[in-house]
Amino acid sequence: MSPLKKLIPALDNLLPELEEVYKDLHRHPELSMCEFRTAQIAAEYLERFGYEVTREIGVTGVVGVLRNGPGPVVMLRADMDALPMAENTGLPYAADVVTRNEDGVEVPVCHSCGHDMHVTWLMGVARVLSEHRDTWRGTVMAVFQPGEEVGIGAQSMVDDGMLERFPKPDIILGQHVMVGPAGTVGHRSGTILSAGDSLKIKLFGQGSHGSQPQTSIDPVIMAASTVLRLQTIVSREISPLDQAVLTVGSMQAGTKENIIPDEATLKLNMRTYDEGVREHMLGAIKRICCAECSASNAPRDPEFTTLNRYPLTVNDAKASSRLAEAFGTWFGERAYETAPAAASEDFSVFGRAWQVPYVFWFVGCTDPEVYAQAKAKGQINSIPSNHSPKFAPLLHPTLRTGLESMLCAAFAWFGDNE
Repeated sequence: MSPLKKLIPALDNLLPELEEVYKDLHRHPELSMCEFRTAQIAAEYLERFGYEVTREIGVTGVVGVLRNGPGPVVMLRADMDALPMAENTGLPYAADVVTRNEDGVEVPVCHSCGHDMHVTWLMGVARVLSEHRDTWRGTVMAVFQPGEEVGIGAQSMVDDGMLERFPKPDIILGQHVMVGPAGTVGHRSGTILSAGDSLKIKLFGQGSHGSQPQTSIDPVIMAASTVLRLQTIVSREISPLDQAVLTVGSMQAGTKENIIPDEATLKLNMRTYDEGVREHMLGAIKRICCAECSASNAPRDPEFTTLNRYPLTVNDAKASSRLAEAFGTWFGERAYETAPAAASEDFSVFGRAWQVPYVFWFVGCTDPEVYAQAKAKGQINSIPSNHSPKFAPLLHPTLRTGLESMLCAAFAWFGDNE
């Protein structure tokens, strides 16, 4: 009998407790790098089940280590932060939280990306592994990471000495709740998540009265021309065989209709699946912005600020093959090879820093009937997805599936010691 089959009764008994944990976390979301309550809950839970716990790594990060004899070191990771947006799910346990962000502005907060589910999964897996040490040998390292939504959490933990303070993993494993039939698991070798870059670009002009445009250098015109030209990067500079997205999501300038302002600010986001394409696009953005400013006779070059930068998530081929075999054996047809997603993650920062293999996969969370009906109508995009105010994972069997997938993945490495 496989180790995971022996744990089925334990999972059955644990589900009611974890459901309450999940609902509590969902009701109490916290912004990035402010996950103090969530971190405390995770840390106390790990301590309760015998883990060596270190808190406040990279501000709020938590690491729990459980040593169980000789064997591989398996790192399991969950992110903890929520988003500055209001929830509109109608759930009885919906969040109704308002807090101040880093700029002191009041914002609503909710777990519309599913990190509360990730935390719950890892807490459950940590308990099961602790209570059933006879089924495995090695070391498990449970990592609760802050600040994924702002792209700095993983690096903040690394910068806080994580590599020197904890055992070097043999494998790093992570998963994400996503739109897809609940009960299914999507995996793939190679690139599974895009690289993401967000920039703020300040353009400088010369202000004047709206009735005297000849005395101005209009940054509104400059910004408009720049936005239009930026759209040609993907359409004219990137091969149709490559994938890339560039979105200007914010353009801000001026305060009144008869005042020509002296500056304008653009905020843009780009997603790429190839490092060469990524570097070309970043270079093209700067080239176009500088050229448009020069064409407008701007008094100075534009100012570029990186808002966030997510690396590509590229699953190790050998480790992915091992995981695919384990998932296929356990889940059967419910495990499938997924296409890459346009989302971005800082999960791979850990693997890159330690220079060890990592694997990331998706766990479906949509009512299977709802998904099937939407698919039949060609309307899958109508299903509220991550970051939608209506994103609401189907609690069961999503909760159970995530526990099983993470345990299944861990035993793919711990199983070498049977």
